Amino acid sequence: MYELQPIGWVESPLVDRASAPRQGNEGSPEAWLVFDDRFREGLRDLHAGDEVIVLTWLDRSRRDVLRVHPRGDRENPEEGVFSTRSPDRPNPIGLHRVLILEVDGVRFRVRDLEALDRTPVLDVKPVLDPRAER
Repeated sequence: MYELQPIGWVESPLVDRASAPRQGNEGSPEAWLVFDDRFREGLRDLHAGDEVIVLTWLDRSRRDVLRVHPRGDRENPEEGVFSTRSPDRPNPIGLHRVLILEVDGVRFRVRDLEALDRTPVLDVKPVLDPRAER
C-alpha cells in the first residue's frame, strides 16, 4: 500500500472535463496552484518565469480503463492506455508542464494547465536544462 498526500490543489475556471482542452498548450485558461502553508519553505525558490512539472491526481478519472481511442477520437484506433496521455488509467497521475506567471505566498498563477478546478496537486518539480539532467 502506498499513501499519497496532496500538497495543494488547482483553482481553475475549468470545471467540466468535456470542455477542458486535451493538453495545457491547447487553449487552457490561466489557473492557480494553491499549496498548503506547511509547504511554504519547499516552494521558496520557485519564481515567476520558471517552468515546472506539476503532478496531479486526476480524481475524476476512471481507473478501470486499459484501452482508449487517442484524444477521445473514435476515428483513431484503440491503443493501450500507457502509450497515450489519457486521464483514464489505473493510477490517474497527471503530468503538466506549466509556466509560473506570478507568485503570491503559497499561490502560484500558471499557464498551460488543463487540470480541472479542485484537482489535487501531488508534487512540483523543475524543468531541467538538458545538460543539467545528466
